[in-house]
This record gives sequence, structure tokens and C-alpha cells, in this order.
Amino acid sequence: MSDRRQILLVPHTGRSSNVDAAERAAELMTGAGIDVRVLVHQDARPLDNSPVLADLPRVTHNADAAKGCDLVLVLGGDGTFLRAADLAHAVDLPVLGINLGHVGFLAEWEAESLDEAIQRVIDRDYRVEDRMTVDVTVLDDDLEVIGRGWALNEVSVENLNRRGVLDAILEVDGRPVSSFGCDGVLISTPTGSTAYAFSAGGPVLWPELDAILVVPNNAHALFTKPLVVSPRSTVAVESNPGASPAMAVMDGFRPIPMPPGSRVEVVRGERPVRWVRVDHSTFTDRLVTKLRLPVEGWRGPRAPKNQ
Repeated sequence: MSDRRQILLVPHTGRSSNVDAAERAAELMTGAGIDVRVLVHQDARPLDNSPVLADLPRVTHNADAAKGCDLVLVLGGDGTFLRAADLAHAVDLPVLGINLGHVGFLAEWEAESLDEAIQRVIDRDYRVEDRMTVDVTVLDDDLEVIGRGWALNEVSVENLNRRGVLDAILEVDGRPVSSFGCDGVLISTPTGSTAYAFSAGGPVLWPELDAILVVPNNAHALFTKPLVVSPRSTVAVESNPGASPAMAVMDGFRPIPMPPGSRVEVVRGERPVRWVRVDHSTFTDRLVTKLRLPVEGWRGPRAPKNQ
């Protein structure tokens, strides 16, 4: 068995510039003596047309795709990162994202810093932080388990009948909070608070927090404000037996069906996502940059004159 380091490269190959970035990353790593395997989707033509990527070992999206690797390297946007995090989480590996998309909240660095980021990987010049996840269980009306899953960003309970609302009951720690008609309910981590939950009107939570965020989505009721609850709590959403079918979707791509009368239970995840950091920028700076927040006129902290 080879003692060489292995890295799983997860590129978004939708644009030629993305393929160029993946080629550059692969060249730098293989040139440093690191074995690179590439995740491929159903359409592998962008890789087949690449003289660099075509000869690299390929894997598909499965639980063992990153097994034996040191790290999962993502080149793309948030959707690509979430799919890569699924592979890293399965084998408890660190994951590093370099943004080739638009906002790219989950990525650590931007495309223009690709070479430096890859050199940090080669030199092992990075640190790893744990990001909280949630574990999800879906049960039917008889409390039989339909499915289990996990999420880094959120689990979205979504109504499948667009001609009506989903009749849902929100529960925290075994006690009812409120019932309402809605398009769905989002149960998010702090990391996911800048994603779907933010678009639905939820607050931004700093990722250092340990908390669970609950955001009703287009609810028809007076009390439908977002809730921030303890990470030790169990959050549940029940649908009425006469309600429409629903779906619990984790991180936008792992669905579990919810027939009428079913229930989704969410707790803090047993295994975090191991998040690679290669610089010391704060979440505040990232928030301002990614959302282009106005900060003109800021004068910064200053010592009082009488000191």
C-alpha cells in the first residue's frame, strides 16, 4: 500500500474556467507527490476533454469515495461544497472549499487565491475547526422510522402540494409550541443560518455558536417568528394526518418522504463537519464581503482620550 498522501478533488465542471482551476489544482498537488482522485458526476465529458484530469482515478458519490484520503478539496459554489461535505462527513475527513461560484458562503478562499490555498494544503499549513451538524429522523404516523439523515446547513420540511398549505405543529423538547399552515419549516445550524433560513427571514448566527434555528417558511399565523433553541433540545415538526404529503430535504439534495401524519425529529449531530481554515479572517469580515454590506463611515475601536 502506498504511503503517499491522497486528496479527493471535487470540482464543479460547469464552466471551462472551473475545469482550468481543477487542472491547476491537480497539477500542483501531483507535482508535490500527492495522489489525486476526482469525483465525477453522471456527465464526465468535461474531465474526458481535459489532458490533466482525464488520467486521474475517478470515484462517484458514495460513502467510500473519500476513504483513505487526507482531505476533501472543493472547487465550486455552496452546492458543490455541500455534496463534498457529505463525502467528508461519511469518513470524518476535513473539507476545504475554494469558491468558483457566486456568493460561496461555505468556501474558505476565492478562486484568485487558488495557488496559495493549494500550497497551504501541500504544506499542511492549515487548521481544522468543527462545525455543528444536525441529525434527522423521520417517523410515520405509527412512529415507525421512515428514514434517517444529517445536515450541515439545514433540514427543510417542504409541502409537496403547491395548491394548499402544510398543516404543521412545531414541538420543542416534547412540548407543543404552535400549529400553523405553511409552505414548510426550516431547522438550521448556525452554519446554515446564512443559507435557506436567511432567505426565509431567519437571523444570522455566528458559526461559533452551538444552537438550533427554527424558521417557519411562509406560515399563515400570527406567531411565526424564528426561534433559536438550545443545542441540547429536540425540535420536531409533525404534519396532521389529513395534511398534504411533505418531504424532509437535508442540505438541498438528500430527501426523505413525509406522508401525511408523519413527524421529523432533529437533534444536534453526533459528528461535526471538520472545516479547514487557511487564514484568520473573521466571520464578521466574511459576512460583510459576501453580502456586500455597507460599512462606510466606520471609525473602529479607539481608546478613550482620558487613558
